[in-house]
Amino acid sequence: MILSVRNSVRTVAAVAALGAALAGCGGGTGAPQGSGQARMGSPGASAAPGTPASPSGASPSGAAVSPQPGAPGKAPTLAPGPNGLTPVFERARRRTDKVVALTFDADMTSDQGPRAASGERFDNPGLISTLRGLQVPSTVFMTGRWAEEYPDQAKSIGTDRNFEIANHSYSHHAFKSPCYGLPTLDEEGARADVEQAFEAFRAAGAVNTVPYFRFPGGCYDDRALRALAAAKVTAVQWDVVSGDAFAKDPDAVAEEVLAGVKPGSVVVMHCTRSAAPVTEEAVRKIVPELRKRGYRFVKVSELMGT
Repeated sequence: MILSVRNSVRTVAAVAALGAALAGCGGGTGAPQGSGQARMGSPGASAAPGTPASPSGASPSGAAVSPQPGAPGKAPTLAPGPNGLTPVFERARRRTDKVVALTFDADMTSDQGPRAASGERFDNPGLISTLRGLQVPSTVFMTGRWAEEYPDQAKSIGTDRNFEIANHSYSHHAFKSPCYGLPTLDEEGARADVEQAFEAFRAAGAVNTVPYFRFPGGCYDDRALRALAAAKVTAVQWDVVSGDAFAKDPDAVAEEVLAGVKPGSVVVMHCTRSAAPVTEEAVRKIVPELRKRGYRFVKVSELMGT
């Protein structure tokens, strides 16, 4: 009982910290705000219209193909929810084997160009290098503005089979209000924002893109799910909040993740150095410990595809 209470307090603290981070800079992704009422689909079950992805550069028959840069590839998705609303995936609840998906939000709002020009770093190449070195398959939820600011890195991530790029909007503006003080898009603006992000991935030359979307701030409602329906994506949330936004103690971040992971979990972390400076160090602690516990790391597409 004491352990249960302690974990609950720890989780509430992490959610509060992430909310404060969003209110402070608008460039991070917090725990879902007002999002619980509209979950659809059957987490962990694959369904039409997607199919498991073929290896990059090969068709199911084995013939060579040329992937369309930036276009969402074939990957498992969930069937639309009631009235055609966009389905939402949070965790593969039916998984009993020890698999976990580490996801990293590459955040940058559309108005943060001046801050980048002045030297603020919204990227984290050291983290990407560490994930490669540790051979951890990962899903990067990237904003289109981030891809425009760091096109070489977007292409490098998006052509590496260790990674897949998912859509985190173009502007990192909110799809539901209120959402940690983020500016809010209307339905038409939301639809255009998602496509603009995919266009930014195309322009950067990213190939390994998947039809998944993560709401900025994790905030959504039925209106947001309706606006997103035309994009034919699956919204991907999470069940483990790392608390890495503006954290200064990598051990605390690692402890939060290790305490929360269950078979089929989706962990939300960040690939934004200025807003999450200790993420790489935390990953170096998380990965070997979870492997010691028997966990295997997978991309979201593999987690959803089973």
